[in-house]
Amino acid sequence: MPELSISNNIRELRFFADEMTQQELAELVGVSRQTIMAIEKCKYSPTLEIAFKIAEIFGQTIDEVFQYKTKQI
Repeated sequence: MPELSISNNIRELRFFADEMTQQELAELVGVSRQTIMAIEKCKYSPTLEIAFKIAEIFGQTIDEVFQYKTKQI
């Protein structure tokens, strides 16, 4: 059965946004720093609302920030 995975390039986007911290991004999105850290490390899949907010903050489309992949187990 395939395992579903959402990856992202938030860390890279933060770096190119004047090295924005996880805390700064969390405050802009309206979530905790721990939530941003978990999303970055692919330990937590964001809601659509959070995903759209993150993409908007970086001036990207949602599919430029997040990638949906299927892994075969």
